[in-house]
Amino acid sequence: MREIKGDSSVQEDQANASTRRARGEFVRGVSGFRGAIGDPDFPAEPGRYHLFVALNCPWCHRVVLARNVLGLQDSITMDVAFPNRTGEDDPEGPNLWEFNPPRIATLSGETLPECTDETGTGQGHRLARDIYRAEGSNEQSVPILYDKKTKRIVNNESAEIIRMLDRHADALGSSMADDARYVLYPSEIEIRAEIDRLNDLIYTTINNGAYKAGFSSDQSVYAAAFSAYFDTLEQLDALLADGRPFLTGAAFSEADLRLFPTLYRHDPVYYLRMKLNGGKVFDYRYLWQWLCRVYVLDGVAESNSLIHCRQGYFGRSWNGVVPAGPLKPMPYPEAYRHPELTAS
Repeated sequence: MREIKGDSSVQEDQANASTRRARGEFVRGVSGFRGAIGDPDFPAEPGRYHLFVALNCPWCHRVVLARNVLGLQDSITMDVAFPNRTGEDDPEGPNLWEFNPPRIATLSGETLPECTDETGTGQGHRLARDIYRAEGSNEQSVPILYDKKTKRIVNNESAEIIRMLDRHADALGSSMADDARYVLYPSEIEIRAEIDRLNDLIYTTINNGAYKAGFSSDQSVYAAAFSAYFDTLEQLDALLADGRPFLTGAAFSEADLRLFPTLYRHDPVYYLRMKLNGGKVFDYRYLWQWLCRVYVLDGVAESNSLIHCRQGYFGRSWNGVVPAGPLKPMPYPEAYRHPELTAS
């Protein structure tokens, strides 16, 4: 796994990061835990590993997607944080991921059934930060891949986690037979090269590009990110126009898995929250059909919740009010079951 640490499809270039942030650019930091299942300290074994995630987070979403489509739900346990972080009134401080299932969502006025207590460490931590503190780290991000046997964090870089789950799915206890399970990063050199090319484009302009547009305070940075985002949607729509079901051809791959969480969020969340109002996925015929095609694959719909996404993104906006829509062409995520809705 270490061979992709410097890959631009995994992490953002950190050159002059502090200066760029000071000028208003959103610059994503680097994950600090980069161990791998398959290392001597972390052998691939069923029931040994645990994930800490937040469903509103797209980086967590792709890890949960990998867990689901690879049939690892029963062999890799998982805890889900509340989609909003702690507030200014929290005794531990603001902006911290917390495992707090009794917390009420403002969107619904109810608890969120997917949220859990922290069960992976055996310590019942409320805050993800405390999982890191146990190892002397000041990080506080999710996702976290955790080894329940050694009580150590393995990795907190989502791109690397999905790759190792794919590589070791059988040894980790997948419930799927080898011939029925997706191979997200096949061994064929040509397919890997195409996945790598798409991953780089998608990470830079779509996955991270959405945050560049939505969270940068410099107008020129926003404009460049906006343009690159929609240019890439056009490219991907054109790629799919030849009738291929998935980005690299007939088979669902890592490239599809990494694109899906952002486009899943685009129409109901990012169009407004990230100021990406140049169009909706619904406006791109082949991309919309691809999105619907992926959504109905086994395990995909269950991998996330738009209630968590809407609560998490809009619940952190200036007034915390969550928009009620969109309702046209029909409410989401129900719309993702209707590929025929897109314009012809």
